[in-house]
Amino acid sequence: MTKYKSQGFSNTFKNARKGIRLVLKSERNIRVHFCVAALILILAVGLDFSTTKICVLLLTISSVICAEMVNSAIEFSLDAVFKNKYSTLVGMAKDIAAGAVMFNTFIAVAIGLVLFLPAIWDFFV
Repeated sequence: MTKYKSQGFSNTFKNARKGIRLVLKSERNIRVHFCVAALILILAVGLDFSTTKICVLLLTISSVICAEMVNSAIEFSLDAVFKNKYSTLVGMAKDIAAGAVMFNTFIAVAIGLVLFLPAIWDFFV
């Protein structure tokens, strides 16, 4: 048992929507990821990608955005706990979280190249 009252199913969704709005308002990188994702999906539809390729793109996009959201949550949490004071360990934790986002983004770009280069090549040839 927990000392906290159960939120209920609808409040869970309300809090999740609030979290998405918060991260979109406060984090420029998330907005960039969403804009790039929209352009990528429009291009994929324009190049007549299969359902499987669209699903791979959606999973790839969601992994990058989720990594960015977790990174933001880690940064906000550490800033709150340490009251925005500098700490070497906090800096290391933030750098590691940012590195995870960058690694995930590099893999996403590689997946994008694998999916898009043949389609673009076929379009121009």
